[in-house]
Amino acid sequence: MSANRPASVVKRRDALIRLIEDARRRYYDHDAPTISDDEYDKAYAELVALETRYPDLVTGDSPTQTVGGSRSEMFEPVEHLQRMLSLDNAFDDADLVAWAGRVERDLGAIPALLCELKVDGLAVDIVYERGQLRSLATRGDGRVGEDVTYNVRFIPGIPRLLKSTKSHAVPELIEVRGEVFFPDDEFTALNDDMMSQGRSPFANARNAGAGTLRQRVDRREEEVAAAGEIVAAQTAAGRSTERSQGRLTRALEDLDRATRRLGGLQLVVHGVGARRGYEPATQSEAYAALRSWGLPTSDRATVVAGLIGAQEFIGYYGEHRHDVEHEIDGVVIKVDDLATQGRLGSTSRTPRWAIAYKYAPEVVRTRLEDIRVNVGRTGRVTPYAVMTPAKVAGTTVSMATLHNADEVARKGVLIGDMIFLRKAGDVIPEVIGPVVEDRDGTERAFVMPTVCPDCGTRLKRARDADVDIRCPNSRSCPAQLRERLFHVASRGALDIEGLGFKAAVALLESRVVADEGDLFDLDAQRLSAADFFTREPKRGEAGRQLSENAKILLEQLARAKDRPLWRVIVALSIRHVGPTAAQELAREFGDLGLIAAASEDELASVDGVGPTIAAALREWFSIDWHRDVVDKWRAAGVRMAEERLDSGPKLLDGLTVVVTGTLEGWTRDAATEALQQLGAKVSSSVSKKTSCVVAGENPGSKYDKAVALGVPVLDVGGLVRLTTEGLDAALNG
Repeated sequence: MSANRPASVVKRRDALIRLIEDARRRYYDHDAPTISDDEYDKAYAELVALETRYPDLVTGDSPTQTVGGSRSEMFEPVEHLQRMLSLDNAFDDADLVAWAGRVERDLGAIPALLCELKVDGLAVDIVYERGQLRSLATRGDGRVGEDVTYNVRFIPGIPRLLKSTKSHAVPELIEVRGEVFFPDDEFTALNDDMMSQGRSPFANARNAGAGTLRQRVDRREEEVAAAGEIVAAQTAAGRSTERSQGRLTRALEDLDRATRRLGGLQLVVHGVGARRGYEPATQSEAYAALRSWGLPTSDRATVVAGLIGAQEFIGYYGEHRHDVEHEIDGVVIKVDDLATQGRLGSTSRTPRWAIAYKYAPEVVRTRLEDIRVNVGRTGRVTPYAVMTPAKVAGTTVSMATLHNADEVARKGVLIGDMIFLRKAGDVIPEVIGPVVEDRDGTERAFVMPTVCPDCGTRLKRARDADVDIRCPNSRSCPAQLRERLFHVASRGALDIEGLGFKAAVALLESRVVADEGDLFDLDAQRLSAADFFTREPKRGEAGRQLSENAKILLEQLARAKDRPLWRVIVALSIRHVGPTAAQELAREFGDLGLIAAASEDELASVDGVGPTIAAALREWFSIDWHRDVVDKWRAAGVRMAEERLDSGPKLLDGLTVVVTGTLEGWTRDAATEALQQLGAKVSSSVSKKTSCVVAGENPGSKYDKAVALGVPVLDVGGLVRLTTEGLDAALNG
């Protein structure tokens, strides 16, 4: 026991823990809370205050260190039960009328439409099982997001338990979609706090919300606990704690700031995904049920009779967009009837039953101070505008891409010009053109460099028809090396925490790695050669020690070796090859060696690849040092093939299967992988050559085409029989 801590403190701490744990158990496990939320919050706050004052009381199983229910590790991947699609955009009335026309042609009339504000926030996916929150995830790539469930405990606006009402019973499972955002007043307060610390404010509320939700609060809590243990140990030994107490104070301040920011976030729910035990007839009916269970929905959502009603809604909020308590960037219009949504279906990316009307971007004037260039990971040299910072559509902008030298000439801008600046779709800063009448003769033309600004190599166009100018020194150009190494760690590639841009620069500048091929050979000894990855020794330690960031990097590199093949393909920085093409290549060939050996025609025949990507693949694998990178990764244990059952004939050899709709008990990727492992080719389109279509809920146009062509259609039960007994059993079962 600490000499400075009364025995009564321990007794009170134990009583609070019992109270809180009992409340959690009744709340989460028995759906029968015995104390109010206010009483719970006061008890929790008192425990936090005690542990802050007496840090040696903090233990790993304290309620302040755990989440009610099971704890989730942040940034672990979460596969959405139903894919989160994007929305097509309408930028003017003609686009909206065209969308409505397509709906009318498909249905014979325009049905009732639900109109709602498009909140400028961070899209999230929330799953509740038997009313209890199971997961909160970011949108990610639409299929897989990041698990941020741990942070829910600090966000009052996201309920952890749904409650049934007389009119709406909580379903067995419900997946809801929404936006997490900062109201304007919270955003202003957050930026005031940032500037009071001498830090740059967030440019807009969406970035602030995304950065806040994705904080590693668990690590901050661990830092507080570690600092508290050091203070307690030094106090017990009679040593000075001034320096350690300062560290503890800073850690507590950081934790407090993080949790206060999370507490300012709000949620608005705007859709449902997978569900069991609940089938609403309309979107607006679903909103009423969600609201009754305790989920926040917008009170501005309105059902209108047709296109004219939607146009009136758009017009009203176009004039009053700045009267709303949070930032909006448009209006979303949805077909209200859910069965009709199913009839209209979706493309591979967007639903046909909804559209986002984006308000005309705000246009401002600012000064074009300079035009500079940067060199990307594939050698592309891109000019960009450096401007006097200006706020446009709610965001402070100081840079904007100019794409290429031809685009600079087309826009007719000169360095020193006053320019018109807008944000295309309220997202991407775009230079419109110069304010010619403001010129005073001091402006000067931009001259595209003829040599690479990073390595001095003469720039060239790859082909006569190519508008882009490139640095051909891909092997050793410092800019390309930095960008490629950073790209390997990106979320769309191998998703390696600890390998940010600064870390990539440090690895190269300290010559710990020569290029991305050396990345997976890193160990503690090699990392210790870079100051960026070391720290000063503590008492009793000999020599410089690896930093926590270095340890995280080594752990993440080990995990990254077992990433799926498609991520490895993306990580190689092959021109034109993004996640979609990489996934199709991995599904078709299943092995990087087979992709490298394939002919251009074989590559081009893969769905989603085509001749341009096929040519880029053949060119990439023809270069010796590219193959060396692959060989180094393979030797280091990076996974170069999908796991397949290759012994003997397979149950579904020769079959072509299309999977569409929501499959109960299966994700789309899981169904695809199961079929591919049994020898089937999984296609994205239906044709006369399709062996069968597996259709779940809301199958869309692929189901209609299968029926029209006479292609057999299987339900989820048929999929099970198909993967266990074969096609004949599935068709006759």
